[in-house]
Amino acid sequence: MTAAVGHVFEHRALEYKRVWRGSIFNSFLAPVMFLAAMGLGLGGFVDSSGGIEALGVPYLVFLAPGLLAATCMQTAAFESTFPILGGLVWNKVFHAMYATPAEPRDIALGNLLWIALRVTLVATMFTIVMVLFGAASSPLVVLAIPAGILTGMAFAGPIAAFAATQKTMDKFNAVFRFGITPLFLFSGSFFPVERLPDFLEPVAWVTPLYHGVALARGLSLGTAFDEPFVALIHVAVLLAFAVGGAIATVAAVERRLIR
Repeated sequence: MTAAVGHVFEHRALEYKRVWRGSIFNSFLAPVMFLAAMGLGLGGFVDSSGGIEALGVPYLVFLAPGLLAATCMQTAAFESTFPILGGLVWNKVFHAMYATPAEPRDIALGNLLWIALRVTLVATMFTIVMVLFGAASSPLVVLAIPAGILTGMAFAGPIAAFAATQKTMDKFNAVFRFGITPLFLFSGSFFPVERLPDFLEPVAWVTPLYHGVALARGLSLGTAFDEPFVALIHVAVLLAFAVGGAIATVAAVERRLIR
């Protein structure tokens, strides 16, 4: 990591220091409340009705790692949209950075590094809550934290690259409405993707959230290494999205600043 990347990261950290209180609810309290409502509230009815007997675990234990991955996705998506557009269009702080020895690559990577830290904080807190709720079945749940981070970064890069091409925030609504929300609902977070219609299952398999949910759930349940090749596939897909997205972000920021 170059010094310039560190300076960009420091800038984002100083910005967050002023506004962190406003992010507590969306980043921490809302997911915890959702986990309590769905896992303990609805989960009690699901368990009593035998609705997930085939899963072999209480609904809370099934749901929690899926929500962990989905929360990391949502955090990364937000951090990759408005702050990127703001730095390029609204306050043009990225242009000011480019007037220093910092290169566009440094600016892009510094922002991605900051997003990784934000996702790390969210994943760590959520995992702690999972343990406190009794929603983790294995000590391997600690590895769900890097799985959640990788899931978040699989979304951060592609979305940041898209945000760097925009001049207004109008299309962000479409990203969240037709991208993030459907993935949240239909990528295995709430029920196995095998319950989806046959024609939708392959769609779920190629989305990064499905792989993040499957990996985090396997680690939380302690079954991830029962099929190590499948776990490696999940990691490889997430890495491909994260690395490819980072490359695309660097290219998009370079085009926007240099032209």
